[in-house]
Amino acid sequence: MNKVEGVIFDWAGTAVDFGCFAPVNVFIDIFKQAGIEVTMAEAREPMGMLKIDHIRAMLSMPRISALWEEKYGQAFTEQDVEKLYAEFEPALMSSLSEYTDPIPEVVETVQTLRDQGMKIGSTTGYTQTMMDVVVPNARKKGYSPDFYITPDGTHSIGRPYPYMIFRNIEALELSASWKAVKVGDTASDIKEAVNAGVWAVGVVIGSSEMGLSLDEFNALSKEEQEKAISKTEKSFIQNGADFTIKSMSELPQLIEKINHLISEGKRP
Repeated sequence: MNKVEGVIFDWAGTAVDFGCFAPVNVFIDIFKQAGIEVTMAEAREPMGMLKIDHIRAMLSMPRISALWEEKYGQAFTEQDVEKLYAEFEPALMSSLSEYTDPIPEVVETVQTLRDQGMKIGSTTGYTQTMMDVVVPNARKKGYSPDFYITPDGTHSIGRPYPYMIFRNIEALELSASWKAVKVGDTASDIKEAVNAGVWAVGVVIGSSEMGLSLDEFNALSKEEQEKAISKTEKSFIQNGADFTIKSMSELPQLIEKINHLISEGKRP
């Protein structure tokens, strides 16, 4: 059958943790402890990557790199990356269970997709230790994919490499990469999907890319909300997304559209 057989979701910012706040605050804190003030935007830019790669990416940013050199008299080293990561993991672990609420519409949408015969997979930038906290907490709250994998399962090679998606395709027994849809909320999610040859979908509201909490988003005027949505959509498209959806309830309809494209011989 030439139609979508499986949907692969990212976790934080896509399926749980509206706005993807759990890791961001910790990134800001660990740099602050090292005497470097980083911005929310800088902390979010590499979001979706394996967390140690994320720290490396932040240290490589010209402004942060220069501040580091100024403070420590030399460029950052791999030892610095590891030291920051050693502080990051326990700090994140201590608060992680509080950031496992499913994002509005996710539980219902997943049920709709399952009712239509689709399998549900997932990839993440979190490690296995982190997911040992997230997965059971999310399950209690109604969200549980058929399969999940962390970069620990792909020899620590996370996004934007496509390997976690390939493991999903294999585990879910999907018959072709173009019969899979990846839904994520960061640039690295989109790149992962593009590199894997699956349909790439960016979800806008609640995304790390937008970077607003539910309260912050709801506090915006209609016009400000539209502006934030439009800016986020543009970013996803520039990074190679095939489609964007404002929120998860639009996904089943989008999959119908993708099925139509597939029947016409279109591929991601």
